[in-house]
Amino acid sequence: MTVGTEPRPLRVAIFGSGPAAFYAAEHLFKQKQFVIDVDMFDRLPVPFGLVRYGVAPDHLKIKQVTKVFDNIAANPRFRFFGNVEFGKDVKLAELKEYYHQIFFATGAQSDRRMGIPGEDLTGSYPATEFVAWYNGHPDYRDRQWNLNVESAAVVGVGNVAIDVARLLSLTREELWASDAADYAVEALSHSQIKTVCLLGRRGPAQAAFSNPEIKEVGELADSDLVTRADETQLDQLSAASIADDRAGKAKVEILQSFAVEHPLTKPRRLNLRFLVSPVELFGDAAGNVTRMKLARNTLVASETGSLSAKATDQFEEIEAGLVFRSVGYRGKPLPDVPFHDRWYVILNERGRVIDPESKQPIIGLYTSGWIKRGPSGVVGTNKPDSVESVTCMLEDFSTGSILQPSHGDAASAEKFIGARKPDYFSYADWKCLDALELERGKACGRPRVKFTSVEEMKKAVGK
Repeated sequence: MTVGTEPRPLRVAIFGSGPAAFYAAEHLFKQKQFVIDVDMFDRLPVPFGLVRYGVAPDHLKIKQVTKVFDNIAANPRFRFFGNVEFGKDVKLAELKEYYHQIFFATGAQSDRRMGIPGEDLTGSYPATEFVAWYNGHPDYRDRQWNLNVESAAVVGVGNVAIDVARLLSLTREELWASDAADYAVEALSHSQIKTVCLLGRRGPAQAAFSNPEIKEVGELADSDLVTRADETQLDQLSAASIADDRAGKAKVEILQSFAVEHPLTKPRRLNLRFLVSPVELFGDAAGNVTRMKLARNTLVASETGSLSAKATDQFEEIEAGLVFRSVGYRGKPLPDVPFHDRWYVILNERGRVIDPESKQPIIGLYTSGWIKRGPSGVVGTNKPDSVESVTCMLEDFSTGSILQPSHGDAASAEKFIGARKPDYFSYADWKCLDALELERGKACGRPRVKFTSVEEMKKAVGK
């Protein structure tokens, strides 16, 4: 029997259930000339990855992309196996007996370090842990943060950094209108933080956040946005770099408008700084972070023409009782899958996983998303990335370069997974949980109230 037909479908396992995973499934299902089964796995019981646990809880419009994912999951040849961990519950060698192709879209889950003295003081943390906490991620729901300090610093000026700075500045009413975890709404509502500093090592023209995001923090109910004229003034190199970039010019103009002296009437302040880098954190006798030393930077052009920050001999200190670093993210290696230790991605070419010794593609293994290309882009960036990887999968399928599973049928795979993880979550289980979360939200006037522990989730659907 030919693979890709009704009696013998092409069987694909996808690990991860965020945008890259769903866009890969979507493109596979568009191949109407073939019959393709997609089994999607996630370590957590629930799908959507960073859309559920990374996108800011007050950015509900962005989360509406899950409606697209629901439509993909409605395909009768799609199955979801939540609460199943790759390398622990199911291993690569075993999966090769059930699937023709195996696809990894597991994201970049850990943070880069700043590499400065004092980084490990109490009160200094990776931003992603805070993001996961306020979004109700089961691994981080029990984390505690000292919000009784008056000043916080967020290192970095990307989308995650500005999200963290904004969440620290929201009122209870603004938090209540989001889908932040209920415990996070309570904790942040009682925060004593009066000043948040958002710190960029380069200039305003290089800031990675979007124009709508900077406008958004300029309109917070309880917090005045403040920039500095000397830090938002463009040097010649920066001016040249955005000469033909309308959006870039508009961003700089918005930032400069907040540097003009104006009355500060709100109880909180969000200071957006540029051309500064943390060089040391200082703590008190108990080991809690209290202050940060900053080096003033200047911009220099590299050989490729990009502008990088170079420290000067000018320094200053700011108060910081809480520090979140958001200076880049790293993928984590998966058991038995080749990994690039310097780039923190799965070793691949255009999505085909590569053997490190032979430098040739490994039959049947593919990747997409941040674990393929590194942490860049927004939700939509994953679509062309996954299409590229799936195109390689289809090319290999057409030449017969696929795995040859001994149990290449859906029933055998389900039996195997059920034996390993009897309490796995199906997509129907997720839809039941989803309805319960929306119901809980409606009961108290919120968009959604999330279940934040695996045990709670299992109990809710009768596992």
